[in-house]
Parts: sequence; structure tokens; C-alpha cells
Amino acid sequence: MTTAASDPWLIVGLGNPGPEYAMNRHNVGFMVADLLAERIGGKFKRAGKAQAQVLEGRIGPAGPGSRRVVLAKPMSYMNLSGGPVNALRDFYKVPVGNIVAVHDELDIDYATLRLKLGGGDNGHNGLKSMTKAMGPDYHRVRCGIGRPPGRMQVADFVLKDFSSAERKELDWFVDRAADAVECLVTEGLERAQSAYNS
Repeated sequence: MTTAASDPWLIVGLGNPGPEYAMNRHNVGFMVADLLAERIGGKFKRAGKAQAQVLEGRIGPAGPGSRRVVLAKPMSYMNLSGGPVNALRDFYKVPVGNIVAVHDELDIDYATLRLKLGGGDNGHNGLKSMTKAMGPDYHRVRCGIGRPPGRMQVADFVLKDFSSAERKELDWFVDRAADAVECLVTEGLERAQSAYNS
């Protein structure tokens, strides 16, 4: 799957809109998108017809090494993320191979990252919706949140805020995930995997 260096990248932080969800484990994708926006030095704004907030900018070193990116946070709730992402993909003419979903992942230990291209959705409703809308061949930056303790239901666990112990590492974790996204976009998947797949 080859894409031209001039093709834009669409970086999608997955989460749920609204202050009540802001610090949930399920919203780590939004946290990473917010940090990337801060680094680019811009603010999210409502995307025309797509149900999303977007920010256009560049990532990477100044000059030919930098990449044009569209950061996006779907405002549709997690399980309907595919519609807004597909609308943005069409509008900005982004090849599917240049789409990056940043999301929480239950099957990876907390604060651990895994990057990959394509694959299943592992029961993640945001990925399920994106894959249904455009197929599975997009990149994923999987941010480990670990499994629920005891008999806690998965849905309850992902919609709870990070614990106070987890919050001690959260800034570092989000920062590292943002670094991984930048590396993926500017240097490619293999380089990013060897640097960040802990």
C-alpha cells in the first residue's frame, strides 16, 4: 500500500465527547489528540459537515521531512466513530493507509504501547465502527489500559476514570503515545514499532 509523501495523514483520537467522559480510560485517544494539537500550536474546531473536531497542521522537522496532518476527534460517541472518520477521509482525500486510530486497548498492560497496521477490532466499538466504514487497513496506536480487576464489567472499567495510581504515569504515557504517532507519520511503521512497541 504505497502513499505519496504529499498525501495528508488523518490522525484520529478515539473517545467520547463531553466533560463527564474526559478522564475515562476509553478517552486516552482524545488525550493524545489534545497533546498533539498543543504541540502543533493550534485549536480544534468543528469540521463542516462531519461530526468531528479537527485541526490541520504539520508534524515533523521543518522542510521536506514534515507531513501534513489532520487531527480529528469524532464527536459522535465511540461506537459511531466510523461515519465522521469516513467523511473526513473523503473530504481531505486521505488514503486509508494514512489513517491512524489512537485508542485504548484492554489486552495490553497499562502504559504500554503497540503500533500496527490493519487487523481485527478486538471488541473495541470505535475500531469496529471504523472498520465497517472503510475496511481494516488503517494504522492503530494501541494504548494499553489493562484488564478490569475482579469481576468488573469491561464497559464499566473503560468508562471509569484512570485510578490515582495510574494518573501518576498518565502524562508520561500520553506524551509517549504522541511521540509514537509523530514517529509513525514521519518515519514509518517499522521504525515506530522498534522504538515504541514496548
